[in-house]
Amino acid sequence: MANEDFLIVKASGDKVLFSEEKLRSSLKRSGADDKLISQILALVKDELYDGITTKELYNRAYSFLRRNKPVLASKYKLKKAIYELGPTGFPFERFLGAILTYSGYKIQVGKTVTGKCVSHEIDVISEKNGSIIIIECKFHGEQGRNCNVKIPLYIYSRYQDIKNSGFKDISNIKEPDECWVVTNTRFTKDAKIYGNCMGLYLLSWDYPKGDGLKDRIDRLGLYPITVSTLLTKREKQFLLSRDVVLCRQLLKDSFYLDHLGVSDIRKTKILNEVGKLCNI
Repeated sequence: MANEDFLIVKASGDKVLFSEEKLRSSLKRSGADDKLISQILALVKDELYDGITTKELYNRAYSFLRRNKPVLASKYKLKKAIYELGPTGFPFERFLGAILTYSGYKIQVGKTVTGKCVSHEIDVISEKNGSIIIIECKFHGEQGRNCNVKIPLYIYSRYQDIKNSGFKDISNIKEPDECWVVTNTRFTKDAKIYGNCMGLYLLSWDYPKGDGLKDRIDRLGLYPITVSTLLTKREKQFLLSRDVVLCRQLLKDSFYLDHLGVSDIRKTKILNEVGKLCNI
């Protein structure tokens, strides 16, 4: 989990308190057992000092996992790995498209659709059981930037322009049945109220509860390649540029590692890591 899942507060003097339960919960979700969690909690408690940041605490927990349980470290850094899909939003759109594909949807990415008034480039168009869904993605490459109400307001207006096109000769898709707004961060309260009021489906890091992005990724084992602790930043960017956004895709298209000049020994380690992440 990401570092904002820690709750650090200054108490009095030089004492720093942290939410042990939140840290325990985030480690549990990464797959750590009780013994490993206790070891990490003890380590963190020993290293607390006045002014320690949540990022430092996250890095300590992550470093311990990486040394002892690399696969769990990959799961633990999931939210940070989503940010690493940037700096542009296109890899995030491909990532969402890949999740939908493995969930049984047919998808198109970056298709231009003619509305009543103007044309619109839609991030993802998906189809399942005869229903057409247009999906707009809002990617943030840094933490602390949430989607405010302006985002669903803007997307809803585009959705209505497409819906009102008449779908005779001017639109190049069937009439959409739904519109989704997807972000890798969070929606503000007003964004949720407006989106739900207008019938938009909102999907963020942890919303809807129990079925947000993190839940879907963990449930389906569809981790982005950026979670890997063994691939370098350059290697990840190379793979993303080839539309290899999921660990599962790398298992199928492992020849890209040969193009990168990865040694056989290291290639085996990388494929073993991503295979465990995908439960394969």
